Amino acid sequence: MKRIGLTGNIGSGKTIIACCFEILGIAVFNSDNEAKLLMNKDNDLKKSLITEFGKYVYLNNELNRKYLSDLVFKDKLVLKKLNALVHPVVQDAFEKWSIQQTGSYIIKETAILFESNTFEDLDAIICVSCPEDIRLKRILNRDMLTEKEIRQRMNYQWAEVKKIYLSDYEIKNDNSCLVMPQILNIHNSLS
Repeated sequence: MKRIGLTGNIGSGKTIIACCFEILGIAVFNSDNEAKLLMNKDNDLKKSLITEFGKYVYLNNELNRKYLSDLVFKDKLVLKKLNALVHPVVQDAFEKWSIQQTGSYIIKETAILFESNTFEDLDAIICVSCPEDIRLKRILNRDMLTEKEIRQRMNYQWAEVKKIYLSDYEIKNDNSCLVMPQILNIHNSLS
């Protein structure tokens, strides 16, 4: 079974594209959702996060995402520390999940696939691309973030052109062409 990475910068439409693959019967591992779940449920990870970021990282035994976001998106070193704690746990969850799957291929969806160095054991990578102005509008409509907060997050991700260059496939999600034919072409080449 092939293991395929699905990546793209914030607001590019990775989750929608992943849903399209799921409709085609492909199992998808959503790294962001898994990370949020593990940061709330994995006791060892919770202890590590409290040790590193202080007791306010949790409120009422739930991850205080606002507090943590305020810390990590103002200091790249703090973000690096968070990633060093969370990514190995998420990668372990992906490995366990992947051996339970069947089919010709599975997808691991993650925004920071290259930045986290979790792409090396994958068979191919799909990058969802979209111009920054469209991504910004999407995030403003979707999330409770200011433009400044969104741009801070965008600045911590690799340039889209670099991700496209390192990927095997690109899905353009910029309203210039339909995405489903692009997805079907990739699906057919992977099946």
